[in-house]
Amino acid sequence: MKKNSFHILFSAFFLLLFSACKKEIKTTKPLINNVTNKLVKYAKGFDIEYQNGIKKLIIKTPYPNSKETFSYTLSEKENKVSKNDPFIKVPVEKIVVTSTTHIPMIELLGKEHTLIGFPHAKYISSEKIRKLIDNGQIKELGKENSLNTEILLDIQSELVVGFSMGKTNKTYNIIEKSGIPVILNGDWLEETPLGRAEWIKFFGALYNESKKADSIFTSIEKNYVQAKEIAKNTTTQPTVLSGAIMSKDIWNLPAGKSFVAQFLADANLNYLWKNTQGKGSLSLSFESVFEKGKEADFWIAPGYFSSKEQLLKSNKHYAEFKAFKTDNIYSPTIKKGKTGGAIYFELAPTRPDLLLKDIIKITHPELLPNYELVFFEKLK
Repeated sequence: MKKNSFHILFSAFFLLLFSACKKEIKTTKPLINNVTNKLVKYAKGFDIEYQNGIKKLIIKTPYPNSKETFSYTLSEKENKVSKNDPFIKVPVEKIVVTSTTHIPMIELLGKEHTLIGFPHAKYISSEKIRKLIDNGQIKELGKENSLNTEILLDIQSELVVGFSMGKTNKTYNIIEKSGIPVILNGDWLEETPLGRAEWIKFFGALYNESKKADSIFTSIEKNYVQAKEIAKNTTTQPTVLSGAIMSKDIWNLPAGKSFVAQFLADANLNYLWKNTQGKGSLSLSFESVFEKGKEADFWIAPGYFSSKEQLLKSNKHYAEFKAFKTDNIYSPTIKKGKTGGAIYFELAPTRPDLLLKDIIKITHPELLPNYELVFFEKLK
């Protein structure tokens, strides 16, 4: 699980701002050779292609600033594949994944029974997966950056879906040398909400459930677009502040071109740093944020703080912000699963439609009168 990376990056972006069909559907064989139906619409980090009748999974962004591209051949029979790429037998029946963000996608596809191992499993919030863990069907594999290879080899996983911060990963090298293929999943590097959610097609390809994955994503996309249109039905555009000081007196908050800023724009909000450059986060002084954000109507995702009391213990000047005085501070990290994992970290990347609706409900409540917040709670 990439708590130490994804959680930091994802929260440093949004934190610092900030069922699927039941019927099994088999994928159809391609009708054309040498591809190129556009199978991936928003995601930039992967592609699915058919080349001469052979299905290819292409990972274009396996880790930050990567200049490498990895291509895998997916097939039920090894003798029908290209010798130039690693072979993955599909559908995968025994899998190990390493990020909580992978869990909802596997569940939506109805493939939770294929999950046999996970690192730091206590961070998983899904009630369905927690039952499998409690029953011993999913083994604890230690830490994500140093998986317990002895247990991993013992459970005989057919595939490991990992993530990496760089080109070299000793643990994955050991796993691959033992004969278990490793695919790096870069969903967390996507720069748009729908781009992240579209990685369900990655898992759809591995399970031979591409049609089902397409259908699920199309539904999420439709809901997101509809929510965005609903947000346009207001003449008000509340101002928004995000983030907090987490260390060394530096206030981190989303940059103007970040995926978080897109969420706020799609919710028809005036994010006060929307005109800044960059797709990551900004590191600013308290004084500069205070000057610009003191009168912001809403404060969305105040770092890891879960109460107004915690904010004041950290810095008494937080009380001078308008959003503090009017009780308009909302956090996505308060709601947790049975063993303490934040539901937001696990589910939000897969369900940007619900996240967008949460933000609309908070800032334009009249537009979604019967909607209940899924991820956010008001700081008290």
